[in-house]
Amino acid sequence: MSLDRLMDGMYRAGDAFANAEWVAKLDRVADRLDLDAEARSSAEDLFLSGVPEEERSKRAALAAAVYAGSLVAGDQRSQTAVAEAADVSRQSVQGRWKDLLADAGLEPPTW
Repeated sequence: MSLDRLMDGMYRAGDAFANAEWVAKLDRVADRLDLDAEARSSAEDLFLSGVPEEERSKRAALAAAVYAGSLVAGDQRSQTAVAEAADVSRQSVQGRWKDLLADAGLEPPTW
């Protein structure tokens, strides 16, 4: 099952508008990592489906969404590379990406 089908309806169109600044940051991180269009789209869907209320948590959530989106799309980057591109710690990515996938109805890899 594709992420698009799972994510359908999980966030409102207005969420993208309300978080436009963060979506732009996600795009810049994706540019730094040279992610393909599918990975970018998956990352944006994952991020918008679970944007934290606290501003201080958004950057870590964004990085985790980029990492998880790259996994889903088969355009994987390392947690370290994503963390560096998003200016967060690797532990921030490591501690959040599995929950993002699980919340989207996807089974995280067990490796």
